[in-house]
Amino acid sequence: MYTAVVFLPLFAAIIAGLFGRKIGDKGAQIITCGAVGLSALLSIPIFIEVVLNGHPASFQLLNWFSSGNVEDAWALRFDTLTAVMLIVVNWVSFMVHVYSIGYMHHDPSVPRFQAYLSLFTFAMLMLVTSDNLVQLFFGWEGVGLASYLLIGFWYEKPSACAAAIKAFVVNRVGDFGFALGIFSVFVLFGSVNFDPIFAAAPAKASTVIHVFGMDANAITVCCLLLFVGAMGKSAQLGLHTWLPDAMEGPTPVSALIHAATMVTAGVFMVARMSPLFEYSQTALNVVTVVGGLTALFAATVGCVQNDIKRIIAYSTCSQLGYMFFAIGVSAYQAGIFHLFTHAFFKALLFLGAGSVIHAMSDEQDIRRMGGIWKRIPLTCVLMYIGSIALAGIPPFAGYWSKDTILEAAWGAGTPFGQFAYALGVAAAFLTAFYSWRLLILTFHGRPRADEHVMAHVHESPAVMTVPLMVLAAGAIFSGYVGHEDFIGEGMGRFWSKSILLIDGHEALHNAHHVPTTISLLPTIVAVSGIALAYVMYMFAPALPRWLAKRFHGIYRFLLNKWYFDELYDFLFVKPAFWLGNGLWKGGDGAVIDACGPDGLAAVTRDLARRASALQSGYLYHYAFAMLIGVAAFVTWYIVKAG
Repeated sequence: MYTAVVFLPLFAAIIAGLFGRKIGDKGAQIITCGAVGLSALLSIPIFIEVVLNGHPASFQLLNWFSSGNVEDAWALRFDTLTAVMLIVVNWVSFMVHVYSIGYMHHDPSVPRFQAYLSLFTFAMLMLVTSDNLVQLFFGWEGVGLASYLLIGFWYEKPSACAAAIKAFVVNRVGDFGFALGIFSVFVLFGSVNFDPIFAAAPAKASTVIHVFGMDANAITVCCLLLFVGAMGKSAQLGLHTWLPDAMEGPTPVSALIHAATMVTAGVFMVARMSPLFEYSQTALNVVTVVGGLTALFAATVGCVQNDIKRIIAYSTCSQLGYMFFAIGVSAYQAGIFHLFTHAFFKALLFLGAGSVIHAMSDEQDIRRMGGIWKRIPLTCVLMYIGSIALAGIPPFAGYWSKDTILEAAWGAGTPFGQFAYALGVAAAFLTAFYSWRLLILTFHGRPRADEHVMAHVHESPAVMTVPLMVLAAGAIFSGYVGHEDFIGEGMGRFWSKSILLIDGHEALHNAHHVPTTISLLPTIVAVSGIALAYVMYMFAPALPRWLAKRFHGIYRFLLNKWYFDELYDFLFVKPAFWLGNGLWKGGDGAVIDACGPDGLAAVTRDLARRASALQSGYLYHYAFAMLIGVAAFVTWYIVKAG
């Protein structure tokens, strides 16, 4: 059971990928959906056994590598953190697989798409069941590879290819830091296995190493390098630029990458390494600040985007910021709880957006929608459910997790925690605003699409709407059902030893005793954001255009995503192209080729051309050449004899 839950998606990916032409579209869909669905079902008894019955387990499959005195096994680790991730990854992936049957119905490469989805799922399962950093890195890179294949699935589109390359390259930046972090951990602890590292962490808390010309706390260096990897994979401020462009992939890909799998890998990794991060307050402060800034940044950008999928993508970026600043104040449980609830309502929103795009004949610009709620009422209701959960309105799932994060940030009692709380409250207001902006412009008001498109607006088939309803149930009930165990009185028994805290880190405990004003403020600002959206887009639709003109500079700044892409283009892309072109033309072409193969070839051609001039075909030319040769030979003989 424990091994099957991980490897079933891999077997499905192999069969669909290698034998897709033989088994056909239906065969590939049945095999991949069946395998991932079985993994999802197996996740439930594993959760019951590991979490509810308190029996964590570890299984060694084979020796991963052996080098000198270092030996590491390929082992599967099942504790509470893993069991929660198995539920999230497998069930969301299963819903995406089923949904793809309808969404990708007309695509000519269905087996390849289904194989990529299953491969992605396997890589994520390898990541969350890892028992050491090397195996985690294997899953980490596997997720990156599969995301490249999925984002660039429609490789005929230049924009899709560019987006896939961008995601791959930006993640390599973070992965370089992650790899250095793994090396640092090995140098410090002499192992990459979790248990020995966690056991030795207290003794290494004061160890100092010399790095970059200065002395620094060794654990802080390790944690910061590991967090760089998390920033790339989870699209935190600075390494976030790949996330919106990833929308070039098919909508099921957006749901899978941005809801429960790839982007949450960084959150999972930092939570897994909590016994290490707990001994570096500096690293935790950095995580808090980066998470808070990401939450606000992405929320501001989401307010002015017009592509329905990009709005939801920036929402994902913002919610990941919440998860990280929860971890930064040592409220790991709250961060993972938000990861859990967020997976359901964010997958619901992405797949709901896909249903809208399907109904609107592939239109994604919300400015060209409107007035369609009567034609797709089920999709409309489900999108509202996802948006209410995202905005944190009680009693939906997002309320239980997001409000707890904000209360924990305040309860941390530190300037960093209060800073994150302030940014988080501001982001909560903006989140509610852009969520209802999307709903109003998409479903309400007068139709803005042309008559041909409106004539074909229709509800999606059951194979697409049933997964939405399953996810909607999670968006409604998962917060209420899980809050007592995840973040309530039962969290000590629930989490057991999968998350460790040191004394003095009581943010989550203090969250239950914050002032009423602090507790109610996130809900108040969320309702205010919804009200503002209604005023601006329902009752005074000319107001947004007036504000955009009145504050044109701010509007352009937000519309261009704080100009991060332009900045990176100026600092890195253009200099890299300039340097590469110079080395190509001036180095490789002008020096290496000119003096090497091209130069030798040119000299040979020149000598051959001169020699061929002697082959004129006239006898007197040959006689003259012979006389010159004889004269030269006699002259050489006389000179040598003398």
